[in-house]
Amino acid sequence: MITSVVGVGILFVVMALFSTPVFNVVIALICLLAIHEVFRAFQLEKTAYLYWGFIPYTVLVLFSDYRRVRLWLLPLSYIFVLYLVACVIRHSKSIDFAKLGGMVLYACIILFCFYSFIYLKQILPQETYGYDAIYFIFLSLGFAWGGDTAAYFTGRAFGKHKLAPVVSPNKTVEGAIGGVAGSMLLGVIVTACYSLLHGELVGMPLHSISAGYYLLIVLLAGIGSVLGVVGDLFASVIKRQCGIKDYGSIFPGHGGIMDRFDSVIFIAPLVAMVVTALVHL
Repeated sequence: MITSVVGVGILFVVMALFSTPVFNVVIALICLLAIHEVFRAFQLEKTAYLYWGFIPYTVLVLFSDYRRVRLWLLPLSYIFVLYLVACVIRHSKSIDFAKLGGMVLYACIILFCFYSFIYLKQILPQETYGYDAIYFIFLSLGFAWGGDTAAYFTGRAFGKHKLAPVVSPNKTVEGAIGGVAGSMLLGVIVTACYSLLHGELVGMPLHSISAGYYLLIVLLAGIGSVLGVVGDLFASVIKRQCGIKDYGSIFPGHGGIMDRFDSVIFIAPLVAMVVTALVHL
């Protein structure tokens, strides 16, 4: 609980700097820490040069909301892929390609997740849309962490039927249902608070789309909560196959970055895609 309170406080500080490059820097650092946790989980420490390649590329992707950086994204992505290929060819006797393939897949999923926050910043500039991007980021995190919290307490109180006993024996069907309901409720609460504070969304007055929009939020929360469970189970499968309990220990009582963001990895891109559809209606 103490870790959660401190984490939420830091989150609000970071979001206060949303319109500055500091936000991009923080997101890039968190993303790189998460990728490094996965790098260690796959026991690739002896091939550290592989991780070095991810550092400039991650920074490039997470600063791509700036036009000059975006111009370099395609050619440097190509160079980065060639770098990984060259590493495999040059160090064919020391690189386990199966582990490298798993690590790169997981790293791409992580990068896609955190890029979604930068993408929201890009398509919803503050001078035009106010704090809409921040609202959608809080919504993404709320669907994940609110659902996790609701699932935990519901599972503790009513859980009887195992959801995935082999992958994650502590998860129950009752907990998952509670998590979906918790995400829906939190989505409605966050939206109601935002509408009171701001009054419009993606350029439209909220009162004019209130009923339909709240229905969309409930539907999105339900899908998002299920995707949160998928992300959690996916991360648990990797941990079990790698023989580790947690990805790290940066958060006392919670584990590493990926232990806290595993339920976010598939929710954030979904929210970003729905927002794109809303903006272009």
